[in-house]
Amino acid sequence: MPSSATQTQQQLELLSSAIDDGSLAPVARMLNALPAAETAHLLESSPPRMRQALWALIDRDSEGDILASLPEELQSSFLKDMDVDELIELTEGLESDDIADILQQLPRTVIHEVLASMDSQDRHRVERVIQYQDNTAGGLMSTEMITVRAPITLDVVLRYLRRHDQLPSNSDAIYVVGRQDTLIGVLPIAKLLISDPNSTVREVMKTDIYTLTADIEDTQVAQLFERNDWVSAPVVDKAGKLLGRITIDDVVDVIRDDFEHSINSLAGISDEEETFSSIKDTVPRRMVWLGINLITALLASASIKMFEGTIDKVVALAVLMPIVASMGGIAGSQTLTVVIRGMALGLIGKNNASWLLQREVIISFINGIVWALVVGTLASLIYNDFTLAIVLATAMILNLFVAAFVGTLLPISLERLNIDPALAGGVLLTTVTDIFGFAIFLGLASYFYG
Repeated sequence: MPSSATQTQQQLELLSSAIDDGSLAPVARMLNALPAAETAHLLESSPPRMRQALWALIDRDSEGDILASLPEELQSSFLKDMDVDELIELTEGLESDDIADILQQLPRTVIHEVLASMDSQDRHRVERVIQYQDNTAGGLMSTEMITVRAPITLDVVLRYLRRHDQLPSNSDAIYVVGRQDTLIGVLPIAKLLISDPNSTVREVMKTDIYTLTADIEDTQVAQLFERNDWVSAPVVDKAGKLLGRITIDDVVDVIRDDFEHSINSLAGISDEEETFSSIKDTVPRRMVWLGINLITALLASASIKMFEGTIDKVVALAVLMPIVASMGGIAGSQTLTVVIRGMALGLIGKNNASWLLQREVIISFINGIVWALVVGTLASLIYNDFTLAIVLATAMILNLFVAAFVGTLLPISLERLNIDPALAGGVLLTTVTDIFGFAIFLGLASYFYG
């Protein structure tokens, strides 16, 4: 059986050939026969020209589900060409959190028109979600859920469920509410099915439940789901009123977004850039980070220029000094990655940061000694200069020490300043290890060689 990636490429090849031949009817049939998520994946995997051609072939009643499965930038590219009537039709039947995600990308006047077209119940559900930032539990939650009262029997609950055409997606529990919709318990559907129908909800429900407040960050929500193996979790306000629920499919999206953010940040790439972004959108985004990198490179070059006279006396220094900076950069990146990962998982705090710093410094010191002996020995044999070997080995040990120190404390400090450590940490770390590496190596050389 071909892998998912291979199958996608085969489908894209067939679609591309059919579009080039002008055979649009088979393409439309193929697209509209696929599940919404699969069609969305094909669109995301297509270059812009082909993407627009495929979108034009999708049935109007499928557009909403497909759009909800697309990343934000792709959603925006399709939404900007739609009028209000199309948007109203597109949002019909979508869950409240998906509608909120779409509306948040539109002008305020358009949002009001779309909301005004909904019935009061649907409008209230969407407005409940849209008032929260999209990176919080409130912005992530869906308001589609089933609630019951505690005094009724399980038989009544079962008859109530059978009146529904379908249950909300990923429904593993029914929420038990009191007056003013205060959450008082959870009735797992598995428990409902195996319990005596004559029992009351109060007798069977679970009261030792973990709730999520609407203002906690989505990354914390993802950590809690992973830690507790949840399928869904209720979201409440500060007074304990049930607002909605978060399901595992939403959490998977958060995990994917966080992963992509970390990868993009380490390379200085904007989160708004997707694989097939246009040239005009991509160039300015990357240009900013190339400019920042140029500034850091000029700072490193300035530190070298301070020792220009020493380099003229001992030409071997120019050959060997990139080794010191490179080893420091790699060691620092290893530490930085470990720390940023620990911070993302909520593992690092005031109580263990000092232990982590001590460990990283010791690790770098040991690695520094080992590789300093290797490189120093090679330098001594190649250049027949024991002093040069001592300078190189000492500089490497000191720069790896600096790398461990900065790699640990830099992301912690950036987070306290509300600066994304994944975005800024790599650039700053490279600058520090380059400057310190060159300065230590050439400074020692100046001392020993006069």
